[in-house]
Amino acid sequence: MQLKSWFWGQQARQFYKNKMATLGLILLLIIILGVLVGPLVNQTPIAQINFSQSTLPPNWQHPFGTNDLGQDQLVRVLYGGRISLTVGLAAMVVAISLGTLIGSLAGFYGGLVDSLLMRLTDLFLSLPQLPLLLLIVYLFRDSMKAIAGPEKGIFILVVFLIGGLNWMSVARLVRANILKLREMEFIEAATALGANSRRLIWVHLLPNVMGIIIVAATIAVGNGIITESTLSFLGLGFPPDVPTWGQMLYKAKDYLTTAPHMALFPGLAIFITVLSINYVGEGLRDVFDPKI
Repeated sequence: MQLKSWFWGQQARQFYKNKMATLGLILLLIIILGVLVGPLVNQTPIAQINFSQSTLPPNWQHPFGTNDLGQDQLVRVLYGGRISLTVGLAAMVVAISLGTLIGSLAGFYGGLVDSLLMRLTDLFLSLPQLPLLLLIVYLFRDSMKAIAGPEKGIFILVVFLIGGLNWMSVARLVRANILKLREMEFIEAATALGANSRRLIWVHLLPNVMGIIIVAATIAVGNGIITESTLSFLGLGFPPDVPTWGQMLYKAKDYLTTAPHMALFPGLAIFITVLSINYVGEGLRDVFDPKI
């Protein structure tokens, strides 16, 4: 136990040496706390319309101003953050799960399995992601809305599409590292002791590539947030009454000259969140880098 505590203490100290990673972690925790607790503290209804207060600039009553319908921007940014972060996290889980599974199988078994799975990876890498994403959402969003409802249907569709089109880099990273690890002495020793393929992968190989997977996961979260925001900005994301950050930017594009604050605050929320996640990813990369 003492050795384990010492190890994680060393890892934490290595992370905190990176000042930008530490700052990113602090900002990310503030954002997460804000989107979770903020709507509970400020209980202004997100859909409350008041045309007499339309496009008000930031003031004491509305720190982020109001939008074209007189709705409070601060509450909508906080509420929208829940959706955007959830989409990013859920899409990351899909991408990391697919990438880890395919990379592990390709790296461990090699031969024909490796060849087939890597050709599948190359096929997905060759696809134009954004046009394909827009096309599939456009074709299937009405069907998903009918099956699971307007919000849940779009959420499921967007999450699985973003995750399903972003697993390839994870698969290549995992495969490359497992190819290297499976030739090492501890794998030969485990094989000699009678460990089967499943035990070798889950107990001996995957824990040794977990650092790479964690770093890739942080990047995938930021990518998921940006992709969801892009879809919403192009009008193919969540319904207009659901205030995601991308949806708020989509509505603000017609008021950039008269009410720039409508685009400023959701844009800053996306920028700071993704930047913080990327800095945290850099810090984690340093922590798990054996050379460092």
